[in-house]
Amino acid sequence: MIFWHQYTGDRKKVLIEIAEEFNRTNDLGITVKSEYQDNYNDIFNKMLTVLNTPDAPQLVMAYQSQAANYQLLANALVDVNPYVDSIKWGLSQANKEDFFPGFSNQDLFPNFSNARLGFPLDRSMEVLYYNLDWLKELGYEAPPKTPDEFEEMACKAAKTPFSKATAEGSIGYELSVNASRFASWTFAFGGDVFDYEKGEYSFNNDAAVSAWMFIQDLFKNKCVTLVEKEYGDQTDFSAGKLLFSVGSSTSLPFYKKAVDEDAKFIWSVAPIPYTGEYPAMNIYGASVSMPKSTPEGQLAAWLFLKYYTSPKVQVKWVKASNYFPVRAGVEEGLADYFAENDAYKTAFGMLKFSKSEPPTPGYDFVREMVKEAMAAIIDGAEVKPTLDKLSTTANANLAELLKQMKK
Repeated sequence: MIFWHQYTGDRKKVLIEIAEEFNRTNDLGITVKSEYQDNYNDIFNKMLTVLNTPDAPQLVMAYQSQAANYQLLANALVDVNPYVDSIKWGLSQANKEDFFPGFSNQDLFPNFSNARLGFPLDRSMEVLYYNLDWLKELGYEAPPKTPDEFEEMACKAAKTPFSKATAEGSIGYELSVNASRFASWTFAFGGDVFDYEKGEYSFNNDAAVSAWMFIQDLFKNKCVTLVEKEYGDQTDFSAGKLLFSVGSSTSLPFYKKAVDEDAKFIWSVAPIPYTGEYPAMNIYGASVSMPKSTPEGQLAAWLFLKYYTSPKVQVKWVKASNYFPVRAGVEEGLADYFAENDAYKTAFGMLKFSKSEPPTPGYDFVREMVKEAMAAIIDGAEVKPTLDKLSTTANANLAELLKQMKK
């Protein structure tokens, strides 16, 4: 059985170890061979040439939009739901409930009758990085919980430099123009970017409009700026000139190293400020899809996924990858890792509030549309008409793609 992946370094090494351990311990004679295939785009392009052929791997890493395209173009993936629910080979009810709902639901595809076209090994999450020492200098004891608190703190920081800063300038927040950031702020305001009942994008709902009017006002009041270059917000944060940064949890080790080597202040992570009773955390990450093969090959592929997501293996994978495990019960095996990585532990506690971006075909193209809309709003365009146009264009793109399913 072949598993195409993109992992390098320690992650690749541990993946090989996990596969070898599975090969030694399963009693069905299953052998998994992991094959590195460069990055996600390279994997995607290679997969397009082998869909529904004997050359396709039995398992392949794929973002949800990529899996949707495989299914749209060639009906090439297996619905994993029957394997999950199998009385003999599947997961018990207790094991199903141990998976974080936001993680497992991300691989249910609304445009394909909620087929499960992937299975998660791990996930990352967008979090708010904050400088606690600077907040205390500004008169606050904790990070903001609400957008109003965020605005107050960010605007105050923009006018009040941090005493330990190693670089000139003072910024409340730097925004990256990308679709995940759009979704994160929309989720935080109680909305979504997709209407799952209607099966269409919803970039112009009331929550999204409120979120992006809020962000636009922050720019008008000069409390926030744009990230000027790749990882520029991380650099400014570590130098003590940026109070808040929003980014992936996978950057936790890099933030730690950067701060330790630069301004050396106390920092941590928190939810993106939210309007409801609870946070709504944007989680993302590729899953493992199962290309169609033989009944025996598909069962073998599922059994390896089941093994990979077992608690003991998940603990090993977390420590090598710094991703989040897909199951809440893994927490017990991470006590030592939590002790060494306090910010990771804090972020782990937010996983129960997870949401995700839509697993729709063509979402890669829509993400570019979202970036254009964000840039226009930041430049002063009216928010509601801009998001109306975005929704209309994105849904036209989706409708055109879905026509292919009916041909």
